[in-house]
Amino acid sequence: MRTPTARTSSAVMAQTMAVLWAGASVAGALVAWDLEYDLVRAVAMGVLLLVGFGGTALLVLVGPRLRRRVLGALVHTGGVCLGLAQLVPDQPQAALAVSVLLGLVVVEVSYFFPVAWVRRHMPALVLLSNVTLLLRGDVHVATVLALDAILLALGVVTARLSERALGARRDPLTGLPNRRSTDDRLQDLVAADGTFSVALLDLDHFKEVNDLAGHEAGDRVLLRVAAVPARVLPAGAVLARQGGDEFVLLLPGRSGEQAVTDVWRVCDHLAGIGLSCGVAEHRPGDTVAQTLRRADGALYAAKSAGRGRVELAAGAPA
Repeated sequence: MRTPTARTSSAVMAQTMAVLWAGASVAGALVAWDLEYDLVRAVAMGVLLLVGFGGTALLVLVGPRLRRRVLGALVHTGGVCLGLAQLVPDQPQAALAVSVLLGLVVVEVSYFFPVAWVRRHMPALVLLSNVTLLLRGDVHVATVLALDAILLALGVVTARLSERALGARRDPLTGLPNRRSTDDRLQDLVAADGTFSVALLDLDHFKEVNDLAGHEAGDRVLLRVAAVPARVLPAGAVLARQGGDEFVLLLPGRSGEQAVTDVWRVCDHLAGIGLSCGVAEHRPGDTVAQTLRRADGALYAAKSAGRGRVELAAGAPA
């Protein structure tokens, strides 16, 4: 089954990360406010705060356009900065206050990143935090372990909440992204200001399948469409269910003509299932609704022309 690589909208992810980075940076500045530093410690704290507020500004200004890999790198940067910041204050209470901020990183990655990513990267960040606290010599091992227990609890609870939120964005029968998830992804594609196409796929005579063979037979047809393997689709493509007998295929980086070829490949793979398809290449300046309306017009043209065909909407970008 083809599923999107992102757990949620990149725009929502970047906006949430910006809030967390801003909160951590402000909290770090407040912790540092009344502390006394020598020159080296003062410079170190200044650099760390500069990174924090600079990362916040980056996320606010261009966050929705950043690739997930870049957002992941920002998570690493934030975690490393917090780990190193624990060495700066003279007082252990201030160091512990900084270490608590690592909980924001745990919430961030547990909600927005896949479990495999969390398991690969979070242990190293927590280990860095533990090592820096213990290197100070004024924080007890039991205190470090207590912080670890809190971080683990935060991660588990956040991951569970993420799973529930993700379930609300999936079609219960096919497991594909639903209309809400598709709308968010389309908004991201429009914001990225790149080339992409949208295809609407409608099952021909689906009502007759339900009426004559029963709804279980209809469900099997829907599941077969949903099970189109990744090798049939171009990289980055997202197949989603719009509802009823209609699916949508998002094709980032694909022109209208390329998208038509992609959709025909899907139709060939689903031999025996009648599909009428409408394709529209997004035009700069158009809204999501306008692009979908053009794809819907192309779908209507495919049905009017006899069904079982793919039509491209007129008015593609020059």
